[in-house]
Amino acid sequence: MNFYIQQSININFIKIGGISNSSVMQIGSAGIIKPASYLYNTGGFTEPAPEAESPVPSGAAESLLLMPSVPLTT
Repeated sequence: MNFYIQQSININFIKIGGISNSSVMQIGSAGIIKPASYLYNTGGFTEPAPEAESPVPSGAAESLLLMPSVPLTT
């Protein structure tokens, strides 16, 4: 048995706390939500990408890790 539902939904305010790659947000009715994930090589690449370069010189990286990222005041 198939049900066909026609809806009109008005949303005046919506707050979403967080989103990740596997998030599903549903508004309205759905019989089944089937997860799907597809990986395509659209660029035709044949080998892994090169290693990323460090944006900070190697000597400065250690000193940055020892400092707070925001100013701390009392």
